[in-house]
Amino acid sequence: MKITEVRVILTCPGRNYVLVKVLTDEGVYGVGDGTLNGSELAVAAAIEHLSHLLIGMDPQRIEDIWYFLYHHTYWRGGPVYAAAIGAIDIALWDIKGKIAGMPVYQLLGGAARDKVLCYGHAGGRSPQEVEESVRRLQAKGYRVIRAQIGGYGGSGMVRTEPSPRPGIPPTQYFDPTPYMLEHVKLFEYLRKQLGDSIELCHDVHEQLTPIQAAWLAKQLEPYRLFFLEDPLPPEQIQSFALVRQASTTPLAMGEIVHNRYDALPLLQNRWIDYLRCAPMHIGGITEMRKVAAVAETFGVRMAFHGAADLGPIAQAAAVHLDMVIPNFGVQEWVTFPEEAYEVMPGACEFRDGYAYPPERPGIGLDINEELAARYPYQRAFMPLVRREDGTMHRY
Repeated sequence: MKITEVRVILTCPGRNYVLVKVLTDEGVYGVGDGTLNGSELAVAAAIEHLSHLLIGMDPQRIEDIWYFLYHHTYWRGGPVYAAAIGAIDIALWDIKGKIAGMPVYQLLGGAARDKVLCYGHAGGRSPQEVEESVRRLQAKGYRVIRAQIGGYGGSGMVRTEPSPRPGIPPTQYFDPTPYMLEHVKLFEYLRKQLGDSIELCHDVHEQLTPIQAAWLAKQLEPYRLFFLEDPLPPEQIQSFALVRQASTTPLAMGEIVHNRYDALPLLQNRWIDYLRCAPMHIGGITEMRKVAAVAETFGVRMAFHGAADLGPIAQAAAVHLDMVIPNFGVQEWVTFPEEAYEVMPGACEFRDGYAYPPERPGIGLDINEELAARYPYQRAFMPLVRREDGTMHRY
């Protein structure tokens, strides 16, 4: 069997996705997802560039292809190439499963559990609205729920300036003090109203300094969070020691970690309790399985990133891994736009707070290319955030 084409599909059924289809000379093909929010065109170009190396290769040699793609550049690494390799890798596992006639999780050793625990997102403009959102998710069966006031940063986003021109996002201005104080009050309120019957977590989105993050983790300790996510950016990994020493609040990190080497200090030093990388963003199923094995060695559980900045194919790849890794913790879960499910049919089932992988051979999803073409890519960027004095805010 030989690879004959690697097809990149840029589409926007509700939001932008970078999809890939790897075709072979025997008619079997695989599908993958390499979406990198705000950098879709860069990933698409990287996949197209790599595709010329793949023509004629045996798609069943997944391990060899992974290392070939990772090392061929000489200047290795970076999130764009990680996502590009991740998309191709998922597609290769899809092919492998179709050849074997098995879903991918069976190829990885078979199920270690019956279903995959998920957490959903609750939000609102006030603690009362957040409580209502939590209760709606509880009614859907969620046992773990992320709680936030407002969008990223809550009331810490003190003002917004309109976009300077079409296509450029507005600029938000962030002040950490109201954000921190507001969310301590939020979790005090939620525990009083909801008791201990629900697991609650919170995402800082890397917006604090080390000492601020340590203070927040300590203040939230009485409210028994499931985890506090991304209190610091990857550039401040060494400062996780300070946050860990300050509090027993469980810590999660890794949403924007894109290689094993950045994850390693977090694991070796036991600075975190949950590693949050998405398989798609760290190089695919091949690499994520190895990182998960290292995390297991240090007692760290996996809580794969699964927000709306990836699609149903990447979500399914994560769930296949969730089914087999012994140190699974929880899976972030979102519902995608209906158009996305039509472009990528066959998505995972979600029922009563748990996800279930497709039982079809391979990843279990497909790409409707004709329908995808009806939703052309829309140029988009990540939010622009500055501090109150105008300094560019560093996540």
